[in-house]
Parts: sequence; C-alpha cells; structure tokens
Amino acid sequence: MAQPDRAPPNGGETLLFLTDEQLRQGIEAMFFAYRGFTADPDRILAELCYGRAHHRALHFINCAPGTTVNNLLSILGVTKQSLNRVLRTLIADGLVESRVGRSDRRERHLHLTEEGRALEQRLSDAQRARMRKAYRQAGPEAVAGFRKVLESMMDSEQRRQYHALRDGRGQASGGRE
Repeated sequence: MAQPDRAPPNGGETLLFLTDEQLRQGIEAMFFAYRGFTADPDRILAELCYGRAHHRALHFINCAPGTTVNNLLSILGVTKQSLNRVLRTLIADGLVESRVGRSDRRERHLHLTEEGRALEQRLSDAQRARMRKAYRQAGPEAVAGFRKVLESMMDSEQRRQYHALRDGRGQASGGRE
C-alpha cells in the first residue's frame, strides 16, 4: 500500500494527506485545464499555421525583450535545432527581429516587431481572460494556493527562471550562443 504524500506543515498547523486517487484526480484536472488554457491561442495560431512552440517563443521574447537565443533555449528547455526552426519562421514572417549583440557580436538578441507584439498580445489576452475568470471564481486564497502548488512543482532551476522573469530581470540565464 502506498504511503500518503505529506506536504510540509504550514506553520505547524496541519499536514496534508492525499490518496493516490486524489493525486490522480489532480493530474487529470491539470491535463484538462491545460487543454482549456491552450485552446483559445491554439485556434488563433492555427489560422496562421503556427503551433504552441511559436507561442512560447513569442511569449518569452515579449517578457524579456533583447533576450539571447541561448537564454530562450534555457527557458524553453528545447533543442537548438527545434528553436531555430521556430525562430526562422517568426523572423521570416516579420514577427521577431534578431539583432547582433553590442558587446559580443556572437550573441543574437531577440525582439518582437510591432506585428509580433500585436500577435503576442492577442494570444495573451485570450489566456488572461480565461485566467481572470477562473481566479475570480476561485477567490484570492485559492489563487495564492494555486500559485504555491505550481511553484512547488517546478524544479529549482525552473523556479529560479520563473522568479527572474516575474521579478522583471528578464534574463533568466546568461550565456552565449
């Protein structure tokens, strides 16, 4: 028989015991929530013959204008070949600009064009509307708890990158291409 998982006590008040069934239900809820979260942007992207990888690139370039290709690779956790395919398309379609680094000419700094910002805004607006509705229905305590759960699921490096982006530092990691 599996041992119940224990979350660290919150101020020593309570321990959280979850059954395997409760964890399975949480996993399933996350899968379905992700489908909902990506459904609206997927429809917009399909009209343009783009996929989720294009959306993620646009999102994180928007979060950190001037980010390097290596930094974007680190954030997305994809191969250079995969990211280059996506970036080539976005650059060719006039959504992203790649600029040579001022201090290191080997670096390529990525910026959204006006058209890229407009598409990213459209995609994000759809997701923000869904998140806003869900957050309002759940209430502030649930929102704070949800954020804690999400951050607790991140590996330490992912959490560091998330906090770097969230705190406005933009560059989640350094490095050359």
